[in-house]
Amino acid sequence: MAYSTVVHFKEGMGPGDKLLEVGRCPHCAIASPNFYKIWSDVWLAGGQEGWATYRCNSCSGVVSATMTLQNNGQMPVLELFPDAKRAHDDIPQPARSFLQQAFETLHAPDAAAVMAGSAVDAMLKFHKLVDGSLYARIDEALKQHLLTEGMAKWAHSVRLGSNRPRHADAEKPHVSPDEAKQSVEFAEALGNFLFVLTAKIDRGIKAAEQAEQHAT
Repeated sequence: MAYSTVVHFKEGMGPGDKLLEVGRCPHCAIASPNFYKIWSDVWLAGGQEGWATYRCNSCSGVVSATMTLQNNGQMPVLELFPDAKRAHDDIPQPARSFLQQAFETLHAPDAAAVMAGSAVDAMLKFHKLVDGSLYARIDEALKQHLLTEGMAKWAHSVRLGSNRPRHADAEKPHVSPDEAKQSVEFAEALGNFLFVLTAKIDRGIKAAEQAEQHAT
């Protein structure tokens, strides 16, 4: 992801007061956030790298950026910490799109829980688990050893989607920010467990086999 800021001149050259081109805040997920500088290094010549910190005007979350000074008056951001969440490419569609939407709607907890539930649903369907409720299919995934007992227990403790069958929903229909965060974290962990880790292992095995062939 490409971010930048404009050079200004105060006691040398330093980054501008606003971080530009950030699509979403990595803390509150608000779109087109206003990030204002709270501290930075000072550059004395072109080509140097340095650091700056910026605060989100919406949630007050802070990000750190490492930048380099260019002669055209721009300071491209080399890395942003933390960066906005991005669903891993190893997670198949449509689960990846649902998970990405869950990341991007954490500021709207009900929507985030629905997207997290949709992501989990799509992941289970990828493994041919299509019958019954979402939580019943999670139990079936446990029986088939696709999930660990701990992951299945975690799944039952979070709100996935908008229609979780529990008595409290009649009196508490909305998902809290903490509940939404837990739901999204579970969906991300499930994607990593079912797809990302498996793909990484497969690539590692293939790389090891190729290295062995080259050695012989």
